[in-house]
Amino acid sequence: MSKGAESRIAGRKQVSATPFDAVIAAHADALTRQLERVGARFAPPAARRELRRFPTGEAARLIGITDAYLRQLILSDGALEPEKGPAGRRQFTLAQINDLRRHLARTRPAYLRHRRDGEHLQVLAVTTVKGRSGKTTAAAHLAQYLALQGYRVLAVDLDPQAALSGLFGCRPELDVGVSQTLYGAVRRDGAERPLRAILRPTHFPGIDLVPGHLELMACEHGAVPESLVGRVAEALAGIADDYDVVVVDCSAQLGGLTLGALCAATGILVTVQPQMLDLAGMSGALRMTADLLGAVREAGGDLRHDFLRYLVTRYEPHDGRQTEIVGLLRSLFGEQVMTHAVPLSTAIAEAGASGRTLYEAGRESFSRQTYDRTVEALDAVNAEITREIAQAWGRAA
Repeated sequence: MSKGAESRIAGRKQVSATPFDAVIAAHADALTRQLERVGARFAPPAARRELRRFPTGEAARLIGITDAYLRQLILSDGALEPEKGPAGRRQFTLAQINDLRRHLARTRPAYLRHRRDGEHLQVLAVTTVKGRSGKTTAAAHLAQYLALQGYRVLAVDLDPQAALSGLFGCRPELDVGVSQTLYGAVRRDGAERPLRAILRPTHFPGIDLVPGHLELMACEHGAVPESLVGRVAEALAGIADDYDVVVVDCSAQLGGLTLGALCAATGILVTVQPQMLDLAGMSGALRMTADLLGAVREAGGDLRHDFLRYLVTRYEPHDGRQTEIVGLLRSLFGEQVMTHAVPLSTAIAEAGASGRTLYEAGRESFSRQTYDRTVEALDAVNAEITREIAQAWGRAA
């Protein structure tokens, strides 16, 4: 054997002398330290993020009044006057828009969309039968749409990957500690905490967050699902008076916390990408979900679902095959397939790549036509869900 070959073999032996678990742990530590150094530049913490401001026309539309009436309100009450932008045009924060809603609600309570006496907390579990179906995108835009409409929203991230948390400016690897997820509110080993001590405000007025973290995997794999089912509902009941809607971004895996969220839910939203690969595993996933929910019901669980809807995501309406699959879903599930769909859009992808939703990004970040078309589609989806909530409360749509 040549000296060069002997050297290469010796080199391989030297590298393999260190166990890979130690190598991976060292890599994780190095990456965490680097993220701490550059995190402020690439992913500013929630405290430094700020929601964009809204021009007069958009503010009026969100409130449900005309531009002229909004200007009249500002003239009649100087306290409602917002700041002006560089061009001298009025720009409203969402907090100021909510102040206007409260002002109008003095004479017309319908302008304030909070829950009323006798209306139960809406818990919407956004789940999927297959990964990468746009579940988190749908959950984030739904939560923000509801907040823009004036509802008080709690967003709960049950996915260990914590993508929803990232969209709200939370960096789980740096900002979330032990028992600072929903796991902390359902564990029973002495380290539990009330949910109120876990949730945190976000940069988006009207939305608080229960963040996700890899810690959630311990809950999913380390406990019997049945022992968690009631605890999720109990935890949410403790904060029910402070919110109108809870939007839960479930894990793609049907573990204990996800089952608990489905049992606590008043509405279940299943995201489906119109691809044959998604449909192929859908039957088994739905059967498993039905069996688990049925077992909970037979054991005396109090399941009170107001609605179940299938939401088509990443939809290309000009794709004949996708249109055929959507037609198949409608023939099988009828009106439970939502009328509107989340489109496959470069605007959504580009906004997500910068850690934002399309509602945050604003029109100036994209071509006007692309932005308007995509926001119109998202608004239609979320308005449809909002009508389901109104119907469950017994309100007129």
